[in-house]
Formats: sequence, structure tokens, C-alpha cells
Amino acid sequence: MNKPAGLAVHPGPSTQDSVETRLLPHPRGGPWLAHRLDADTSGCLLIARRKTALIEAQKAFQERQVRKLYWAVVVGDLPQDSGEIDAPLLRQSDASGWRMVVDAKGDEGRTRWRVLGRGEGLCWVELELLTGRTHQARIHCAELGTPILGDPVYGAPAPDGSALPGLHLLARSLELSLPSDTLSAQAPPPEFMAETLRAMGCESAVQS
Repeated sequence: MNKPAGLAVHPGPSTQDSVETRLLPHPRGGPWLAHRLDADTSGCLLIARRKTALIEAQKAFQERQVRKLYWAVVVGDLPQDSGEIDAPLLRQSDASGWRMVVDAKGDEGRTRWRVLGRGEGLCWVELELLTGRTHQARIHCAELGTPILGDPVYGAPAPDGSALPGLHLLARSLELSLPSDTLSAQAPPPEFMAETLRAMGCESAVQS
């Protein structure tokens, strides 16, 4: 499915509305979520209708046989057109809550990135998550010195100081080969992100 920004995958203490609660249960069980996305992230989310497909998909994710590409609009200017960041991530909690931090004691975190377009004070980038850590795309962009536009935790305000309608992060595509099937999906950017890309002169992002 193409998950909208702002919709949680699982219900929580603050909200009962979620992808999981919107799924219509089948008499024989399912459907099931094969992975998850942050509530603020839009885009490709894999849902299994059969238990065998769920097990196959979970195995593919665990064995890193899934290609996940994200689009992001980041604040700042990346000096290179492409690169890879290797920064281990650790969950850190305090009285105000939790967040992920870059820490040598954390789990391996690797992201390959490529600039797709540039605008005034912003970059449109493609991110390939080589590992699947919580908030990986968000914190790795921040670690590069170019946080994702609209990120309330690791991000930065708009360059002109205006209010932001949402996190500019899209799970753009998902590709995986299962014993039973080969799956490929692609999601368009949400309207608020498309608006930013148009303003940057990146019309190809909106049309594709």
C-alpha cells in the first residue's frame, strides 16, 4: 500500500487509528504487516495477505534481500553528488522520551545516497538503506549535515522560516524476490513534498 504521511503503522497510547486497525481481517487470518514505516514517512508499505507470503517476506528483510529506496528533501548543500555513510545507531532514552543517536556501541547502520536535484538551500536525494535501523534515513541525513526538511526530531526548519506541512521523506520503492513471487512497488511523493520539489525546479520527481 501507499501509506500516507501522519498515519501510524501500529496503534499506540496516543492514537487508535493506524494501518493495522484499518486492515479488514480475513476469516482465515491476516492480512499482516511485513515491515514498518515511521508514522511521518509516506510511501511503500508491504502487506501480506497469506501467512506463507508473510514468512517469506520477513525472511527476505532479515537476510537483506530487499532493495529499499527512499526520496528525501534535505536542508543544506551536499558537496558531492553521491556517497555512503556508515554510522552505527543506538537508541537513547531519557525523561523526555527516546531518540536514535550515532554511537560506536550501536547496531550497524549503512546508507548509500545520491543527489537527484538541487534548489536554493535544499537538495533532493535518493537514499538506499543497506541496513534497516529505526530512523536510519533521518539520522544519517542529519549526520551528513543536511537534515531532512520537516523532521521534528533530527531536522531543521524551512530555510525561509515558514511552517512545514510534513516530513519530506518518502519510501519511494520496494523490490524483493520471494520463492512464490517477485514484487516491485513505487509510490509518488505526497502533495506537500511534491510542492517543494516543484518549487526547487525538480518537475521530473512529480511527473514520475
